[in-house]
Amino acid sequence: MSPWFFVKMSRLVRNPPSRKMIILWAVVIGAALTLAGIEKFIGWPDWMTVNQWGGRFGGGGLR
Repeated sequence: MSPWFFVKMSRLVRNPPSRKMIILWAVVIGAALTLAGIEKFIGWPDWMTVNQWGGRFGGGGLR
């Protein structure tokens, strides 16, 4: 492991995050996992899919 890893861990032990910060991170990670689970098991709705027009290098372009 890198020595910087141990420096960061020592800072974390000396100054732990507040309870509010831990709850915030838990909510953010929970929301991301929920969205990933919905996408994995239910699927992505067609109305949220961006139309692929090819772009500059992908051919097609605006017609």
